[in-house]
Amino acid sequence: MITALTAGVVSPSAATAASATSATSATSAAEPKPRAERYVALGDSFASGPAIPRQVHTRCSRSNANYPSLVRQELAYTGFTDVSCGGAKTDDMWDRQGSTGNAAQLDALGTDTALVTVSIGGNDIGFDDIIGRCINPVGEVPRDNPCQRYFNRNGTDELDQRINDTAPKVAAVLKEVHKRSPHARVAVVGYPAILGDDIEGCRKSMLVADGDIPYLRGTVRRLNAMLRVQATALGDVYVNTNATTTGHDACQPFEKRYVEGLFTRPWVRPALPFHPNAAGERAMADAVAYTLWLGPRP
Repeated sequence: MITALTAGVVSPSAATAASATSATSATSAAEPKPRAERYVALGDSFASGPAIPRQVHTRCSRSNANYPSLVRQELAYTGFTDVSCGGAKTDDMWDRQGSTGNAAQLDALGTDTALVTVSIGGNDIGFDDIIGRCINPVGEVPRDNPCQRYFNRNGTDELDQRINDTAPKVAAVLKEVHKRSPHARVAVVGYPAILGDDIEGCRKSMLVADGDIPYLRGTVRRLNAMLRVQATALGDVYVNTNATTTGHDACQPFEKRYVEGLFTRPWVRPALPFHPNAAGERAMADAVAYTLWLGPRP
């Protein structure tokens, strides 16, 4: 977990000090020290943590156990502003979010900001629309690919086009982040693994047709690939949360999931369908901390 990771990398001198001090003092030296710096988290519901206890901003469905809050704790930032908000699109970085009244997220930035995480793009390509089109709540779940056929009905993949159209919007957000916080390190956080390889598991937990499962899994990967390209083009960090959550997608048995399926068990593990649960937010936080300290995972 992050605590073990940061204990090993926050204070490189701790190993040297341990040879000349007691085990107690070495342990103390390895603890992360508070940073007199500010961390700002921008993003949508995959950052805000909808339904995960404890919710601290009802309109934005924001939890104090979301990945930004966990990153702040483990990396010991004394200053922290989390403006992530469910439903946010790239436009909401500049403008007040109409559905929630959340202020323009970029306004949280300043010249004193040392770290910025950004989770954005899913709502720009229409996650809600995709879910509405691709689940089959009535009757037998098809074995073919009706969702893929729908989004390719005009001869080209509409979702690929949406991803392409979102790319310059993400780039514009990142450029504005650098303009407002020129000294900040910026991490673009990708989306976790939502659908896995277990076809029968996806049928049961997601009600997605067999042939649409690889199509939608590929769409999320292409979205993440676009985010990686936009991040690296500006010298920013890309955080591969898909790799961190693989094997814990919504198609896995309930006990293994970091991302919920259509049917949640809120009395056991509160979380929004198709979104990370508390364990998923923890895994995303681990990926952010690991990447910031040691670089991208292979």
